[in-house]
Amino acid sequence: MATVYIFSLFIILFLLNVPIAIALATSAVIVLAVTMDYSLYMIVQRMFASLLSPTLMAIPAFVFAGVLMSRGGIAKYLIDFLRAWLGHLPGGLAVVTVLACAVFAAISGSSPATAAAIGSIMLPAMIDNGYPKRYAMGLVAVGGTLGILIPPSVTMVIFGVVAEESIGKLFMGGLLPGILLAAVLLITAVLTAKKNNFGRGAKADWETRWKSALKALPGGLLPVFILGSIYTGIVTPTEAAVLSVFYTILVSALIYRELKWQDIRSIFVESINISSMIFMIIAAAMIFALFLTTNQVPNAVADWIAANHLNKYLFFLATNLMFFVMGTFLEAVSITLITLPILLPMIHHLGIDLIQFAVVMTVNMELAMITPPVGLNLFVVSAMAKDPLENVVKGVLPFIAIMIAMLVVFVLWEDISLYIPRVLMK
Repeated sequence: MATVYIFSLFIILFLLNVPIAIALATSAVIVLAVTMDYSLYMIVQRMFASLLSPTLMAIPAFVFAGVLMSRGGIAKYLIDFLRAWLGHLPGGLAVVTVLACAVFAAISGSSPATAAAIGSIMLPAMIDNGYPKRYAMGLVAVGGTLGILIPPSVTMVIFGVVAEESIGKLFMGGLLPGILLAAVLLITAVLTAKKNNFGRGAKADWETRWKSALKALPGGLLPVFILGSIYTGIVTPTEAAVLSVFYTILVSALIYRELKWQDIRSIFVESINISSMIFMIIAAAMIFALFLTTNQVPNAVADWIAANHLNKYLFFLATNLMFFVMGTFLEAVSITLITLPILLPMIHHLGIDLIQFAVVMTVNMELAMITPPVGLNLFVVSAMAKDPLENVVKGVLPFIAIMIAMLVVFVLWEDISLYIPRVLMK
């Protein structure tokens, strides 16, 4: 009965527009205080203890690097390079948008940051060259979701902390699925552009192409620097996150010279706001998880699955439907922290590899970024384009079908997620 109370109270607070972190903490604290022998001191101690993991240091570092990229010229010169080489091809500007999102995702680890950085440049470019505004908004919103699948990924970091799984392995597991999803989006963009005869950008001469390549090179090496240092075992993911900040500062300030002293304060403010939101949700969700663990809710659900002889595919079907529904009103961090502690015993019981489940769960979190009414990327694109939210939703609908199809592929063929970790961890 206490479990019913805590979820009911959380839903009521959420419907009253109480911020997610406060709704989680309030519902958990009230039920723990009323139904169990927990003092406020013990609860606060647990909240702070949940934030002491060194791995969590990667989150503010990746967020800070992503903000620096969008402000310091790296994103701009990367897009200039891709437009110079590919912008004149059929669907070239759409291809540039997806590729830029994929590369930016390999640095920032954040979907809204990816959509904002790339969309601010590519949305006007696509619209000016004859792309329907609704299609352009949908493509930017969906391309931005690659930010949490292609490593590094803030969502993967949180998954690794909760599941006590290697962050490096999770990053490796997301690499091939992220590339495949980006490739499917690229193919779709080209076919759609050819079918509808969308406009193309101007063809750049060879001198412009080589200049743009040289200009983009320092920033373009950042994904190689981050992922290469992790996969070769030189540094941990947390250390790579911190190094990426220093690399981004050096490139933005000394090579591109677009990072000014007057920008520092706003960069810190934006980074701190994003990181604080994530850490508040983590601390609150750990109290929520404390209640679930104390009441043995995960074990009870696992016993129910065992008693009903559910196989892993029915389990994937049930969890995917649950994630999709939750994604319409919660964001990725909250969903991961609320559900994963409950699901872990079942995942182990059914013999599902944690890396494959992390990939499937992350793709569901991508869908959460573009499903109304609380899809963060929808709000980002709507604000940039100064267009009603419903038009952005209409633009992403065809891409949602594509992502659901890819989700089925990742469930049926676990080797897509496990191949790179197996090869590199031999």
